[in-house]
Amino acid sequence: MADAGLCIGCGACASLMGRPGVRMDWDAEGQLKPHGPAHWRSARTRGFARLCPFSPAATDEDGIANQRFPDAARKDEAIGRHEAAYVGHVGEDEYRAQGSSGGMATWVASELLRRNRVDGVAHVAPAQDRLFRYRIARDEAALRAGAKSRYYPVDMAGILDEIRATPGRYAVIGIPCFIKAVHLARRADPILHERIGFTLALVCGHMKSRHMVDSFAWQMDLAADAVAAVEYRVKNPDRPANWYTARLATRDGEERMRDWWHLVDGDWGSGFFQNSACDYCDDVVGETADVSFGDAWVEPYSSDGRGTNVVVVRAKALREMIDEARAEGRLALTEVDAAFVKDTQAAGFRQRREGLSYRLTWAKRGVRPVKRVPPRADHIPVRRKLVYRCRHWIARGSARMFRIARALRQPWLFLLWGRAALAVYQGLTYSRGWLGKAFDRIEGWFSKAAA
Repeated sequence: MADAGLCIGCGACASLMGRPGVRMDWDAEGQLKPHGPAHWRSARTRGFARLCPFSPAATDEDGIANQRFPDAARKDEAIGRHEAAYVGHVGEDEYRAQGSSGGMATWVASELLRRNRVDGVAHVAPAQDRLFRYRIARDEAALRAGAKSRYYPVDMAGILDEIRATPGRYAVIGIPCFIKAVHLARRADPILHERIGFTLALVCGHMKSRHMVDSFAWQMDLAADAVAAVEYRVKNPDRPANWYTARLATRDGEERMRDWWHLVDGDWGSGFFQNSACDYCDDVVGETADVSFGDAWVEPYSSDGRGTNVVVVRAKALREMIDEARAEGRLALTEVDAAFVKDTQAAGFRQRREGLSYRLTWAKRGVRPVKRVPPRADHIPVRRKLVYRCRHWIARGSARMFRIARALRQPWLFLLWGRAALAVYQGLTYSRGWLGKAFDRIEGWFSKAAA
């Protein structure tokens, strides 16, 4: 799976299928991958095939959701089975201010702890040996210290081991493919099945490599190896929520900030440093989770710098908990339909539905993924195909060019390549700049010729 570019680095295999010497470690592209003896990596086992979230032999999201939520009140092609969906934010304490969005993910996890529904919550937080790691929070203070977005590779091997070793009831917060991996692991391991009671998914665009932090450091005139802390989304109530600002801090206390749009790799949709497995993901909103949280990327919410969540609830117990808090005025949530949720994540659905169906037609070495959308290319205009090709080229090329620039100690090589790649992408996608005008003219010529 790793050799075929389908490993997302979740760590489930290293935990459940591991042997002495097996660990999760960095690969050349700055992604976490399982490392171990050659015979372990090359062995073909039924257990592994059913455990990996991108394996064609694993149960897909529909199969997992059908089993977990057979009596769901609603079913939608885009967001899956669910009881209800909402837009809004937390109305109590500082949850909204402390989070990247409306504070709902941290609030639900905290409420589970407060109500004694779980003994611990597995979540991502700043760490000493890496910028971020999964850890298990056993009180609200520890949980809230891990609030905010983390666009950095992490793995669950350690926390799955800890959950198996330490009796209790647990919730796990993660991106959709990680939550799918948790449910596949619960099927394989009765201890995990018993102890993991709740799963909370975070809507995901794609995973980045750790090299994006190094690139940000280069562009802020910092030494990459001196960075000790990263805040990807500095919240500013006076600016729109989608105006991202990154803050880096060094070990000696120096801080630098820069808006994402002033960074070469700051256009999220362009695909810089994307994990290759993300090209084959079809779950935008975490369809196997008990509840999912995303940003409300539609107006007027995207212009509200305080942050606003969309929430999709699948577990009846969590809907009851949320509706009770709404009635008490603790949550400022309005119920919405599936179409609204889909609109808030429109770009993600294009990439994981239309774009995925096109990418499935491409030649590919190694394992071929089996997805819920069919391979198809005849329904997509030529220019849109070029956008998908460009994203893939940037994702792969950014990793290679970064390695070359770092090896030569010449950051300007990567930054020069990145600016050129971004100009091509934005010209194709947004008709921006002189390249955009050129693409528009070429497209117009072809349209006239075909008429």
